[in-house]
Order: sequence, then structure tokens, then C-alpha cells
Amino acid sequence: METISQKLEWTVLGDSELPEEDAALKAAALEAARKAYAPYSAFRVGAAVRLADGSVVTGCNQENVAYPSGLCAERVALFAAAAAHPDVPPTALALAAVYRGEPVAAISPCGSCRQVMLQCEDRHGRPLRTLLCNAGGTVVVPSARDFMPLWDPPPLDSADGGTPSAPQTQEP
Repeated sequence: METISQKLEWTVLGDSELPEEDAALKAAALEAARKAYAPYSAFRVGAAVRLADGSVVTGCNQENVAYPSGLCAERVALFAAAAAHPDVPPTALALAAVYRGEPVAAISPCGSCRQVMLQCEDRHGRPLRTLLCNAGGTVVVPSARDFMPLWDPPPLDSADGGTPSAPQTQEP
């Protein structure tokens, strides 16, 4: 039998303790949340991605009456950033939510968004620092990997379980 132990750490900061660039990212996420299309839940989520070149890309949740067809703010922002700046890695992601006009007490990415965040890290070979912007402060998570501690797949391009290769044909 083998016992494996893993330590997870995050930092909780009050608004006055946030570094200036994180405060600006939080403000951008809150502004994006106010632009969300959420007629069914009234739960408006915004995300702001800071890229390695200092630019910021935002996104907000987009609901749809065909429920699974909507998108979360995190994926909207990360995909928009990747489309506009494919070779510039994201360094930080701020999430904020507003319900009936007021910032919510707590926010965390869903499983699908966690997977996309983790793949962003793997794609660019660097951690994606995440700011969970809550009404009373901000929780700073150093890496998307901290949201999924048991995730350790082989690289997508590996021969032992990644993207399937083209079918092999036999020469007669």
C-alpha cells in the first residue's frame, strides 16, 4: 500500500491587500460580470485574463434556453484570449460574480472550466494564477492544478495515451 499526501495552499487577501495589477484585474472581472447574459439564473459571472504581455481579455457567462449550450465566463475569456493572442500565455485569471446587482460571497470555477484552465497551463508550460473575487476579499490560487490535485494525464501528444495517431495500414 502507498499513501500519497499533497498540500494545497491559497491566500486570502482583503481588497486593500491586493497588488495594484490584481485589483485592476478584479475590477475588470466585475465589470465583465455586469455585461453577462443571464436571463434565467440572474447569476452574472465575469472573467478577466491577464496575458504575459500585460494585455487583459474579458469574458462573461452567456446563458441559453438550451441549457448546455451556454458558456461560462472563464471559458469565454480564455478562448477569446487564445483566439486573439495564440502565442501569448495567460498568467492570471480573475473571476467575479454578481447576483441581483450585488457581488456574491464566493465563486469557484465549475469542472469544465477547471479542465480548460488546466489545459491552458499544460499548453503554455506555466501556472495560471487564479483570483476568486468575492464580496469580502479575494482568494488567490497559485495554479489551476490546485483545483484538480488528482489530475495527472500523459501529454496529449504522447504515444501512451494522448491524441490517437492515424490508423496504421498494412502493405500487401
